[in-house]
Amino acid sequence: MKDLFGKAILDFQTNNNPEDLITSTSISEEDEMSVSYLFRTYDEMPKIEQKAIQLCEGKVLDIGCGAGSHSLYLQEERKLEVTAIDISHNAIETCKLRGIKNATVEDFNNLDSEQFDTILLLMNGTGICGKLIKLPEFLNKLKALLAPDGQILIDSSDIIYMFDEDEDGAYAVPADSYYGELTFQISYKGQDEIPLDWLYLDYNTLQNAAIDNSLKCELIIEGSHYDYLAKLSL
Repeated sequence: MKDLFGKAILDFQTNNNPEDLITSTSISEEDEMSVSYLFRTYDEMPKIEQKAIQLCEGKVLDIGCGAGSHSLYLQEERKLEVTAIDISHNAIETCKLRGIKNATVEDFNNLDSEQFDTILLLMNGTGICGKLIKLPEFLNKLKALLAPDGQILIDSSDIIYMFDEDEDGAYAVPADSYYGELTFQISYKGQDEIPLDWLYLDYNTLQNAAIDNSLKCELIIEGSHYDYLAKLSL
């Protein structure tokens, strides 16, 4: 990958003429996103993110940390031990420049020697799973990284609203795949990133998968637009 998402983050951090990110999915048109949003303060975060941060405890693993806004607040304000990881070298360099003590370029699938009291996956944390068929493997990997009394805090959205609805209330969703499976595309400064699979999960599907893989699933809070925060535990 070209790491355009990380490049935008690092450009903003270093005042290197940052521009808006252009995002699109397989079911939505291009939209502009200000990179400054990734540097939001706690007060600027959606209620779902604020609630997740309030619930964090013990040793925290922030997966897909991006610009590190969640990790930074947990480290500086909550005084928690945080490990921030991302596959983006530029994002991790930004985290270090912002003062995050333990920020590492890492795919969480490659972690195997530590366990955490809180595993945090925000900004559609189910997205990195990619495909519904990979969900059991995804959940079992998270479970392996979880301390015995630990918690996984993860958010997502039910995107059924993005599909056409007929007069009987039925939605025109794909017949051959789960409707939350999308292809996500980013463009930055005239360059296009390699498209990636991105998974949005409705809560019932997440809950059923969690139960099937020996995890307890609780709905913590719902957002204003079909989004929610869930807590998984052993």
